Amino acid sequence: MAATGFFWDEKCFWHSGGNYALTMPVGDFVQPLAAGGLPENPETKRRLKNLMDVSGLLAELDCRSAAPATTEDLARVHPVDFLTKFKAASDAGGGELGLRTPFGRGGYEIAALSAGLTIHSLAAVMQGEVKNAYSLSRPPGHHCLPDWPNGFCLLANIAVAVEAAIANGHGKRFVVLDWDVHHGNGTEHIFYGRDDVLTISIHQDKNYPPDTGDIGARGEGAGLGYNINIPLPAGCGDATYLYVMDTIVAPAIRRFNPDGIIVACGFDASPFDPLAHMLVTVDGFRQMTRKVMELAAELCDDKLLLVHEGGYSEAYVPFCGHAVIAEMAGSAINTGDPLEFAVTNRQPNERMQAFHRELVDEMVAEVSG
Repeated sequence: MAATGFFWDEKCFWHSGGNYALTMPVGDFVQPLAAGGLPENPETKRRLKNLMDVSGLLAELDCRSAAPATTEDLARVHPVDFLTKFKAASDAGGGELGLRTPFGRGGYEIAALSAGLTIHSLAAVMQGEVKNAYSLSRPPGHHCLPDWPNGFCLLANIAVAVEAAIANGHGKRFVVLDWDVHHGNGTEHIFYGRDDVLTISIHQDKNYPPDTGDIGARGEGAGLGYNINIPLPAGCGDATYLYVMDTIVAPAIRRFNPDGIIVACGFDASPFDPLAHMLVTVDGFRQMTRKVMELAAELCDDKLLLVHEGGYSEAYVPFCGHAVIAEMAGSAINTGDPLEFAVTNRQPNERMQAFHRELVDEMVAEVSG
């Protein structure tokens, strides 16, 4: 049987941002941090790869790099004049074309490589070269609009990969399930008028972007009903996320009956993320992965790709990622959760879980049509 694919490249860890403290530009009254830069730094991704290396999991995977996305690939989503401007700024030493998306010299090439990892990992899944796959793409992509980067995202990695898969005859209908804690506004925007891509975003309500992600945004034209937003209040933990998977996500994916499933896999819904306030644990991410694997087995011959998005706790994210990838690979290697006692005790109590279930039940009726 084919192994789980793991697509990564050291060059993606070399993407660099500007002079920020958290998401605040340094200057006036904002003092630089000792570590410097944006929360989207290479360490969460590098430490995930390193943990798999040390645990032995990496040796069980089909590890690959990939060619960068071509201009033809990118232009299916991004206007050529935007790509030209991005490349020119990159060649000139870097800059910032959108909101909180700085890049240095060579930033265009690294972003194209990140998109390329996603393209080729999806192609490998759809053509049966690997059992399923994880793409450690960086910079991330789910916030990027066709001509306006934002939220650390320079190119729309998943959208570019979906368009390439359709153009190359690897599939006709795809689900993009986004469990990053922030709303997948870029992916939503790109496919908002389409009925061949079902977009589902589970996110903390009004976190980022604060003006998108409402449950009433259901698509338009041919795409009406093919966009589902699940905005959750701060403080939701494993039980609520798993309830959402069972009551909203799974039924919607079954109705759509896709050729392949892609997960925008952010780990920023974890308890220790500096940019969000959710409580999903290592085991919570493992269980969500198991549920989406079961859907892929039922509906599309196991065709499943997870693409790395956000997650900014350098200490905790690697354990979440390791659990997810071990689950995908059917591996017995388990690095556990070194903070299990703390995160278990922080889970919402039964009364709060009942409140969250009531909110989700209200959403079910709204999005099931």
